[in-house]
Amino acid sequence: MNNVKLGIFISCGLAVLVISLYLIGKNQSFFGSSFHLRARFANVNGLMAGNNVRFDGIQAGTVNKITVMNDTTIELDLNIQRDMRQFIRKNSFVAVGNDGLMGNKVINISPNRIPGPDVDDGDLLIPKKAPETDDMMQTFSNTNANVEKISESLINTMDRINSSKAFWSILNDSSIAFNLSASMANVKSISNRLNDLSSKLNSTVDDIKNGRGTVGMLLNDKSTEDSVRYAINNIEKTAREAADAMDKTDSLIARMQRDYAHGHGPLQAMLKDSSMVTKMSHSLSNIEKGTASFSQDMEALKHNFLTKKYFRKQAKMAKDTAQ
Repeated sequence: MNNVKLGIFISCGLAVLVISLYLIGKNQSFFGSSFHLRARFANVNGLMAGNNVRFDGIQAGTVNKITVMNDTTIELDLNIQRDMRQFIRKNSFVAVGNDGLMGNKVINISPNRIPGPDVDDGDLLIPKKAPETDDMMQTFSNTNANVEKISESLINTMDRINSSKAFWSILNDSSIAFNLSASMANVKSISNRLNDLSSKLNSTVDDIKNGRGTVGMLLNDKSTEDSVRYAINNIEKTAREAADAMDKTDSLIARMQRDYAHGHGPLQAMLKDSSMVTKMSHSLSNIEKGTASFSQDMEALKHNFLTKKYFRKQAKMAKDTAQ
């Protein structure tokens, strides 16, 4: 009878030991309190119940249960230690990660930088897609392939360089270094000359702005400006008078043409005199030449650096008046 009792006692002890070791292996808490959180993913990448749950890299619990809700959603029930509740917020992120590069899958809970309320039992956390090992390995594979191609290209390039007689002849030609030195010296000399020229131009511009020198005096002297304005006014006055004279001449010619057409007037008598006709032709030719010369002089004044400022001002005033 005692042997039966001893056997039952040993069997119960072994059962408790096995259950304890199993729960310890699953990171279950015997005596500490816990609460539950939920997370949903489209793919858990091999995650299993009992895998670790970490908060900012700290062990916080385990995956209690995995439930397939439909063909696109998998829900995880997370068993979290009660003392971690004060650190986890409702807007925290949750993602499936790896324990090391090739280790077991784990659930990582990371805090949100935006403050939020504390979580309650059964809250659903915000999923966040983490880099997957398969994608990383694919990227590494593509990178290795590209490195291999680059290496082959470098090897081919070096082979071509080593087999190029022209390249090595250039490297062995001592005159190239001398020519390069001479070219650099010429470039430096030209650069120095350009700097001197730039300095002189800046000095000249400063002199003009400050009224120094002939050009500066002309541009900044008020009396010179008044004289130029007076001369331009006289030119414009002369131009108006010339225009009036041309209008009167055109009117006179038209009247003479009418008299000639009707066979009376002094034009008939003048045309009969060949010497008079010659003189009139000569006079008209001189008038046309004088008008053309005057137009050229006016155009030259408009582009002269002493008077173009005045013409621009007059054109602007005329434009403002027209508006």
